Amino acid sequence: QVQLVESGGGLVQPGASLRLSCAASGFTLDYYAITWFRQAPGKEREGVSCSRAADDSYYADSVKGRFTISRDNAKNTVYLQMNSLKPEDTAVYNCAAVPVSRVGRVLWNREYKYEYWGRGTQVTVSS
Repeated sequence: QVQLVESGGGLVQPGASLRLSCAASGFTLDYYAITWFRQAPGKEREGVSCSRAADDSYYADSVKGRFTISRDNAKNTVYLQMNSLKPEDTAVYNCAAVPVSRVGRVLWNREYKYEYWGRGTQVTVSS
């Protein structure tokens, strides 16, 4: 049974850091791209960052330089390190998985590409 479980969300002040985790089970992470999406209230879901491999990742312009995605294939887990958090980063963060060959530099942030989704973790940035 394929499952993605996110963790690590919470309430933090602006400028703080959080690390989200996406634990995968039921498939081998080596062959999958994992992308973090987020959705703020009243807004469309957007792609935040994608990891196709340890040395192949993409970021939304809004998080470049602040967020870092990484993966530990041995643990079947992908991480999203979020630094210098801003109130506009407040959202529900979901991770999603798709075979690595189906996404690349141009289409990594297209929701319809992804087969498996986690239930999400809330991130709230507020003073």
